[in-house]
Amino acid sequence: MGALTTLLAAEAEEFNVLRIPLYEVIIALVAFLIVLLVLGKFALPKVKQILDEREEAIAGGIKKAEEAQAQVAELKEQMEAELDAARQEAAEIRTQAQADKAQIIEEARVQAQAAAKQVTDQATAAIEADSAKAMADLRTSVGAMAVDLAGKIVGEKLADDATSQRVVDRFISSLEDSTAGQS
Repeated sequence: MGALTTLLAAEAEEFNVLRIPLYEVIIALVAFLIVLLVLGKFALPKVKQILDEREEAIAGGIKKAEEAQAQVAELKEQMEAELDAARQEAAEIRTQAQADKAQIIEEARVQAQAAAKQVTDQATAAIEADSAKAMADLRTSVGAMAVDLAGKIVGEKLADDATSQRVVDRFISSLEDSTAGQS
């Protein structure tokens, strides 16, 4: 049995499963270098170009976004300025409307006072005219009654209307004078 073990040990030394043969390492190294050269020559420049294009696109997108953001900020400032101007204009319009309202109220008050004075003057004139007419009617009726009464007292009719009218007017004037003198 000793010879078999030695034979197996010698064979085990020559053949090691974990040991890589040198010719396989050289073939793998040459294949790796060929793949590396092919990739370096053809694939890596394309990859680098694509990465550069992406980087430029991203930088362009960022630049466009910054420009858009600047435009938005500028538009916002313009909108705020226009809004402030609109607010100021609205305030001026309200102020002008208040002034116009006060002026319109004052004009209406003046017109109303003028109209009231005109109505009052017309009413006063109408009252005075009615009073004068009533006084004339009263004189005429009092005169007629006085003439009738005098005719009944005297016993004859007073025929002369002009004379009787003068007598009545004198009588009423003397009554008015006596009434004015008592006041």
